[in-house]
Amino acid sequence: MTQVEKLLKYQETDEKLLKLERDLGNSEERKNYVQAKSFLTKAPEKLDALDAKAVELSALVAELNKKYQEIAETLSDFDHIDEMVDGGANIAFYKKNVTQISEKLKSIKAEIASLTKTVKDAEEEYQQMKKKTIDMQKQYTESSESYKKLKESLQGEALSVKKELDALKKDIQPEVMKKYEIKRSERIFPILCAEKGGRCSKCGSELSLAGKERISSGEVVECDNCHRILYKG
Repeated sequence: MTQVEKLLKYQETDEKLLKLERDLGNSEERKNYVQAKSFLTKAPEKLDALDAKAVELSALVAELNKKYQEIAETLSDFDHIDEMVDGGANIAFYKKNVTQISEKLKSIKAEIASLTKTVKDAEEEYQQMKKKTIDMQKQYTESSESYKKLKESLQGEALSVKKELDALKKDIQPEVMKKYEIKRSERIFPILCAEKGGRCSKCGSELSLAGKERISSGEVVECDNCHRILYKG
């Protein structure tokens, strides 16, 4: 059996392991587990941020309410406006001041209403986030167990395939095997492909003149485009 034939046999066996890995990686059990884990990792920070936001906004509302009361109290200075007018005071001046103060109070009141709504929205968002966190904790517990069971169910088959691969690896040249394993780690598959008509049978790229000569002499070469290992077809 030539090196190419041995490597093809290795790749054929390795494809079984890759399928098991993909089945596990694409499983709903894993997706639910990863989703819950990712959410719960970020949840405490987000909850703290929402809580801090609500506290900060509440403080602003309290400050505006205080300011509103202080300005509203200044209107008491005009309780005896009739007496001041009788005493010869300029009524236009006092009317202008009252109008300005009233407009300021109106503006602050609108700002308070807007901020109060924002506080309410922030509190609702916090409660929704808290509820979702509780739901995700449940999902994490359930999906973690399901994912663990799935991994265990595939583990026996995966170990069997790995033993077969270890046995096959012994008959393959180390430098070729190393190159194969590097490409395997890069998620390139199939790694070993036939050359057809001077081109890569996988991506269709034409080999260089030197590559064609090496292929013709029985060597394996690397495709310059998709980086798969090519052999003479």
